[in-house]
This record gives sequence, structure tokens and C-alpha cells, in this order.
Amino acid sequence: MSRAPKNQFKARLRAGETQWGLWSTLNSPVAAEALSLTGFDWMLFDTEHSPVEVAGVQPLLQAAAVGTAAAVARPAWNDKVLIKKLLDIGVQTLLVPFVETEEEAAQAVRASRYPPEGIRGVAGSTRASRFGTASDYQKTANDEICVLVQIETMQALDRLEQIAAVDGVDGIFIGPADLSASMGYLGTPDAEPVQDAIRAAGARITAAGKAPGILATNSADALRYQGWGYRFVAGGVDTGLMMAAAKALRAQLHGAS
Repeated sequence: MSRAPKNQFKARLRAGETQWGLWSTLNSPVAAEALSLTGFDWMLFDTEHSPVEVAGVQPLLQAAAVGTAAAVARPAWNDKVLIKKLLDIGVQTLLVPFVETEEEAAQAVRASRYPPEGIRGVAGSTRASRFGTASDYQKTANDEICVLVQIETMQALDRLEQIAAVDGVDGIFIGPADLSASMGYLGTPDAEPVQDAIRAAGARITAAGKAPGILATNSADALRYQGWGYRFVAGGVDTGLMMAAAKALRAQLHGAS
């Protein structure tokens, strides 16, 4: 019999390490495998703002398992059924979107835990348990699942400490795009008031004893957020990186013609 996998992302988060990540929306196992080999610590497979459905996540996980990047998945919503399905296909770290209250954070944690700590349904021969060959999976799963909750509005920021105090929440992730929209700066997350709020949020999350995380779309922003105490930082989005590289190549070729 095999053993249930350990969640290295969660272990490193608890150890206070900085982990660099990459956001994936391409719904391509080829891209997932290739990008997993580029040296990032974690990779987020997004089912909220992408065409990826739960069934499409499993081949992405299988492909990315060859590389260094720990898999994180974002369900489309804070929904117990979506969370259960992602966990059963082997996701160990969840990024739950649009959490605004401590009750919603607790709901996400309960959905990720087997009874009596939670309400996750029990299944036997799933990919999570190595198709039933990991006899210790159900005994260890609650400890290995990592729950990250995403704060995206001013209302959520106002309740940050209460959300962080929820047992089972391992990290709090700031979404700059939605936060900027909530603050009246739609499309301009680099606006000074938004950046001030992001900086203050990082300090507040750390003071509350939880790990702060964030998405950046370029290396300069990612490094600045790291300097502000953010410990799991996505430095870019796969589609954005692809488009930027293609545009740069086209500009070079156009200039040579």
C-alpha cells in the first residue's frame, strides 16, 4: 500500500518561507507540464475566471506533477460541492474566492474537512487516496488540506482580523483587481490608495498569525509585495506571459522589416 501525499506547500507556509507562484488559466496539460518545470514553488489552476471545469483540473494536476510547483486550485465559488470534487481529484490546497465574513471562511474550512471537524463527503477510490491504495488518506487528509481564503472587497478588509481568526484558515490572499474595483479604482490596482490598502493588509494578516498572499502581473509588483511581507506571491499569469512574449517578438520582427 502507498502512503497519502504530504502537503509541502502548507508545510513551507507554516515555516514562514516565501513561495513564488504562477497563475494558470490555459486549460492545457501540455502547458501545465511545461510550466511546472520552470522552477516555481506553486501553480494556481483557476476554475473561476477561466473555461476550466472540475473535470478538466485532473489532467492538469497529473501533468504538473512532474515539476517543482505545488498545485493550488481555485474553485469557481465557495461551494461545498465544488470543494469536495476538487479535493477528491487530489487537490490539497484551495484558494476560495470572494470570502467576506468569518462565517464564509468557516464554511470553506468545514467543506474541506471530514467529520467531525467538517462536512466533506467520504469516498474510497479517488485520485486523492491514490485510488484507494493510500490507506492512511482519510486519517491524514484534514491535517494536510490547506485553505486559503481570498479577500476582494472593502467589506472583507473591514473584517480581516475576524476572518483570519477562523481555525483552519491557513492564509489570506488579496485580489488586487477586485479590491481596486471595490474601492472605486476599477482597472487601476496600481492606484496609490489601493496599494496603501494592500500594504496595510499584508501587515494585518501577518499580525493575525496567518500567511499573506497576492497575485501580481509583473516581477516589479511581485517583488514589492514580497517586501511588504507577502509570503506566497504569484508573479504572473500564463496567458499574460504568452501574450507579452508574442507581442514583443512581433514588435522585433516588425522593426526589422
